[in-house]
Amino acid sequence: MIVCAGDIEQFSFATSIGIGIVSSAINLTKICLEHKPDEILFVGTAGSYGNVKLMSIVESTSATNIEQSFLRGDAYTPLDSLISSKSNVSHETIVNSSNYICTNNRMAMRYMEKGIDIENMEFYAILKVAEEFGIPASGIFGITNYCDENAHEEFLENHYEVMLNLSAYVQEKKNMRLNDAIVSPIIKIKQ
Repeated sequence: MIVCAGDIEQFSFATSIGIGIVSSAINLTKICLEHKPDEILFVGTAGSYGNVKLMSIVESTSATNIEQSFLRGDAYTPLDSLISSKSNVSHETIVNSSNYICTNNRMAMRYMEKGIDIENMEFYAILKVAEEFGIPASGIFGITNYCDENAHEEFLENHYEVMLNLSAYVQEKKNMRLNDAIVSPIIKIKQ
């Protein structure tokens, strides 16, 4: 099953599950309880902390949920903040998820120091829900912006082209994986 955040990030081939960690977790849980997909593929945009170039397409099976206050040493958590649907993440692009977009280049560098390259608001929740239901999950991300003071303007400027690139990329993958769960029908949910 292919899912996306929705709103300005809707795809004809994907089910919208909501923006941010909470909405996406709630709505994906509903889907899993009602339909239990064989596989979950999340498609969306992401910001780069600096190592991944604009307009790139990145695939991942690993995410963190780290807030900037943790990087500054102003907070701690008893929760495991890294989740992966693969056992070996040494060469994996790790996606950080937060309900806030990083606009500080110094903080972006701190994320990179931790081995985290991009951010997307929903992906950590996707992987947590998938883990709870024992469903393999992954994500495909188009890079719209760098995480700096120009993040929002750059996102708006590049969003349309990145969405077209993501659509073409996923369509190509669908054509290569004819009998896989990635071509499962779209399921509409009540939000």
